[in-house]
Amino acid sequence: MKRRRNYLPLWALLVAALVAIACVSAFGPVRIGGYEMKDSGLARALIIGQQTGPELVTAGNDTLAQAIVTAAPEPVPVDTADKTILFIGDSMLDGLYPRLAAYASHNGHTLYAVIWYSSTSEKWGASGRLKSYINRLSPDYIFICLGANELFVKNIADKRDAYVKTIIDEAGDIPYLWIGPPNWKPDTGINDLIAANAAPGTFFLSDGMSFERGKDGAHPTRTSAAQWMDSVVRWMPAHHPHPIRLDVPDASSGRARRVFVHQPNE
Repeated sequence: MKRRRNYLPLWALLVAALVAIACVSAFGPVRIGGYEMKDSGLARALIIGQQTGPELVTAGNDTLAQAIVTAAPEPVPVDTADKTILFIGDSMLDGLYPRLAAYASHNGHTLYAVIWYSSTSEKWGASGRLKSYINRLSPDYIFICLGANELFVKNIADKRDAYVKTIIDEAGDIPYLWIGPPNWKPDTGINDLIAANAAPGTFFLSDGMSFERGKDGAHPTRTSAAQWMDSVVRWMPAHHPHPIRLDVPDASSGRARRVFVHQPNE
């Protein structure tokens, strides 16, 4: 009679090896001999899964992962003081600022909005307009929404890096939050550029979110823009290095203390 061999230790060793390879590949590619196993993406999936808000979970791209990794390392206490808020940007503010105005009114803040139609980081960075409004209004907090008019600029890092840096430099020590453009098509790098320059936790990636669009196919509807602003507000306490009091208002929209409007050719 043949003796039956016990293969259990061999199978246990094989399973342990496979588990070890899977764990290592979760954090980067593994090379065995002349063959390379690709990153499994497990670690990135776990990191994304820890973030709050379904918009962030569904936006699966490298920029999102970078924005999450560079977010504020730990939540900080919410600043409950009344603030003067300056909100600058392009035409996306038409839909965003009324909702932020409702938050401001409900929480004792004062909001000023500056809409520069068809503006870009280049226009803002070259004009000194942000610095001018800071000197004029003395804001305690700045919201920025720029980039929608630069989604398809070629070699954008070479053409816009200095202007993005200038905008952030002009903000100085004032806490700011840069809201990324609501991509309707893949961009050529504007989101990566802003994320690379913004301080940790100060860039909100909008690319990958789902929007209802207006007739032009680019601008979110007023309702969708209000939900966009809600997403930004929900995201801030766990990610921004200086969150402020923004309890949810009863009103769906509000009025800024003043809205400054600039035309494209200004």
